[in-house]
Amino acid sequence: MNDLGRDLELRLVRYFTVVAAHQHFGRAAADLHVAQPALSRQIQRLEKHLGARLLDRVPQGTLLTPAGERFLPQAQALLQAARQAELAVREQAASERIAIGYVEDLVITAAVRELRRRYPEAEIATRYLSCRDVGALSDKRVDALIARAPLPLAADEVLTTPLYQEPRMLVVPRGHRLADRTSVTAEELADEEAAPCAFETADWTSYRILGAGVPPIESYEDKLELVASGRAIAVLPVGDRRSSLRHDLVTVPIEGAPPSQVVLVSRKGDPNPMIKNLRQAAEAVLTAPKA
Repeated sequence: MNDLGRDLELRLVRYFTVVAAHQHFGRAAADLHVAQPALSRQIQRLEKHLGARLLDRVPQGTLLTPAGERFLPQAQALLQAARQAELAVREQAASERIAIGYVEDLVITAAVRELRRRYPEAEIATRYLSCRDVGALSDKRVDALIARAPLPLAADEVLTTPLYQEPRMLVVPRGHRLADRTSVTAEELADEEAAPCAFETADWTSYRILGAGVPPIESYEDKLELVASGRAIAVLPVGDRRSSLRHDLVTVPIEGAPPSQVVLVSRKGDPNPMIKNLRQAAEAVLTAPKA
């Protein structure tokens, strides 16, 4: 007896196609990340629904029955049609949705608020990104990225919009030989060894920890702790106010250093219209923090 009065479950169809591809319940179960007995029960449910046996167990694994051979191409076409339908809906929804990534000390609230004011029906999400998330734009976890240049992204794959610039400052522990200076020059720091974050690619990156033998550090708090302990010094944009929360650290302006450039980056050719809308909103309201 079959279940013709009920809808066919796509999950069961997908399970069947995976077993058919592997010709083995054990390997299929591992691929699907389900227990083998549970997979067997689901295939039995599908066979009961269709009123026909689809698979025969043999010593070497599993073989399709005549009914299974006939059902397999139809099952694959059904799954493909479902994927196409899902993609069509997602593409439509994407025109009203955007995920915005931002890094380190940047505050993008004004741009997000302006974007929501202009497009109140849109779904707008933000995502804080650490050094480990350098691939968030390329692997489409975010649609746009607001960060500090330079970024380790291929220039021919992204569209970059400059937003604003900030000068740089040196952060040292109290009592450091440079702590009482009114300023330092870029040349004085040129020979310091740097431990970069994954977002950093050039000599004058935005978040630099300088000191011999200092390993790469992801946590900003750990960076400041390293500086406060006297093991390193840091070069930061002046808009990064977080170091001022610690009384054991001192900031010193840097002369002759190129400014830190804040940019908005998106994938080149991305059809999502909300990216253009974000760019316009960010250009309108995002400016360098006042000193």
